Amino acid sequence: MPDTRRYRYRVFKWIACTLLSVFIVLAGIAWLLNVKSRPILTDRIKTLLYKSTDSLYTISFTKVSTNIITGNATLQNVKITPDTNRFKQLIALKRAPNNLYTVSLKKLVVKHFHPLTLYREKKLQLEEIIFDKPEVTMVNQQFAFNEGRAPRPIKSPYDIISKNLKEFSIKSIRFKDVSFKYVNKNRINSTPFSIDDLNITLTDLLVDSTSADDPSRFYLLKDIVINLNNYVYRTPDKMYDIKLDKLDFRATTGKLRINSFALVPLHDEMNFGKAAGYARERFNIKMSDIMLNGIDLPLYISKQELWAKEMAITNGFVSVFNHNGLPSKPQESKIGKFPHQLLQLVHAPILVQKIQLKDINVNYAVYNNESNQKGHITFEHTSGIIKNATNLEKIKAINPIMEVNLNTYLFGQGKLDVNFIFDLTAKNGAFSYNGVLHNFNARVLNQITKPLGLVRINRGSVDKLKFNFKANDLGAKGTVAFSYYDLSVALMKNDPEKDHLVTRGFLSFLANALIIKSENPGADGKLVPVTVNYSRPANTSFFNMIWKSLFTGIKYSIGITEEKQDEVREHIAKFKAMRANHIQRKQKRLERRIKREQEQNEKR
Repeated sequence: MPDTRRYRYRVFKWIACTLLSVFIVLAGIAWLLNVKSRPILTDRIKTLLYKSTDSLYTISFTKVSTNIITGNATLQNVKITPDTNRFKQLIALKRAPNNLYTVSLKKLVVKHFHPLTLYREKKLQLEEIIFDKPEVTMVNQQFAFNEGRAPRPIKSPYDIISKNLKEFSIKSIRFKDVSFKYVNKNRINSTPFSIDDLNITLTDLLVDSTSADDPSRFYLLKDIVINLNNYVYRTPDKMYDIKLDKLDFRATTGKLRINSFALVPLHDEMNFGKAAGYARERFNIKMSDIMLNGIDLPLYISKQELWAKEMAITNGFVSVFNHNGLPSKPQESKIGKFPHQLLQLVHAPILVQKIQLKDINVNYAVYNNESNQKGHITFEHTSGIIKNATNLEKIKAINPIMEVNLNTYLFGQGKLDVNFIFDLTAKNGAFSYNGVLHNFNARVLNQITKPLGLVRINRGSVDKLKFNFKANDLGAKGTVAFSYYDLSVALMKNDPEKDHLVTRGFLSFLANALIIKSENPGADGKLVPVTVNYSRPANTSFFNMIWKSLFTGIKYSIGITEEKQDEVREHIAKFKAMRANHIQRKQKRLERRIKREQEQNEKR
């Protein structure tokens, strides 16, 4: 037994020593390969980038670490920089790209680079490259010689690397937490745009004898995926925050999805204008479930033109508020600021062929200094289609019309179908709008007529309101046909002592007796449209002009015309004169009686 134990011990010892020797040999080989592979890998990386970019870019790094067992490598303090002299040469040769990039980062990680395949087969195959927190600057300058070129290199990189490599491939290139800066060289004094925390994944980069002509690839890639989370941008005037909850884009589908977009004012309604220093419109916008389909990524990369076939927005709200109690901005003019005019002022070229809206709530509110109250009008569950939203001259030359067809519910009750036709080329902001508002209880209008018009609707039913207008920067002209019955109103005024609106009884009586038509059509059964010619004050907005033109038509339809108001003023003037005369006669009678009493007292 002792001999057997000694024998087993010797065998175990021999195996352990053998394994240790093998491990030492393997470790030595791995160390040797690591040491030997570093200069080769360094040279390959530098040569590959330089040659594959037509001598435009160079890469530098302070240190490279490799692990032959895992096939990983790490580059420290990496910088990828363009050669500006070479760029000028490429411009002269009409081979320069539209975009020039500069990249810097602390660490670049290469995973699973398969050195044996590189040595034996001359194929540099990488599983993954990770750019961790890189700073990327992109300078865009559009060249006419790149117009219409396919999304692939002008000269195949394979022709450049074929002497040294048969293939170069990377399964995945990941840019994590990118700080991205965009500089537009196509406009003088343009402000650079910056964004942080961007994530970009480039999938299946391949350089071989066939990849440059592969129609399923763009820029030698199979796909590009972009992600952005919790982005916040404060506007230069410090009045709003622009927020993106989550953005995802995939190039193979051309789909971009945003979970939510918001324009968030930094002051509440009553203090927003005070912070601005004048009566400035306050916008509060939030849109959810935004989807863009059919985005042309190569066009956007080369020219920063956003072309999309379709955009869909589901769920959201637009709230507009104006404090009319504040002074207007000195010399402020809102001429040239209709929606289609603002679209033309956007510096980025845009074309969205169709925008679908679903379940959007719109609220327009104004604080009236005369009533000390806020009036508002709401359009709930708004849905519809916008066609040809663009600021591209070449598209407008073919089709200069942006058409908007919407259906919504006034105060959640009356169904409103409205159509807008915007002339994208009109210098005077010309557009037209027409629609039909279907039956509803007229009393819901008190939410806007009382605070803003000082008119309370006691009762009334609306059958239909039809309107048709043509408008431009100066105002709106059109017709309103208002069909209703059983209408009664009361005129209001602000009572400072009671701190609320009170009824003007006598004037309300005169209004209902002399002005207000209780029904339309009348006894003759004829509904006659009224003509409106509304002159727009230069400091009023698009929403304000639409509302005022319609409200003017409604007033005229129910009888509140300038002529009728003059007639009521005459009645009021006569009434005041009669009352003053009555008071005067009464005073004289009182004076005569006092005089008689005094005379009688003197006789006694």
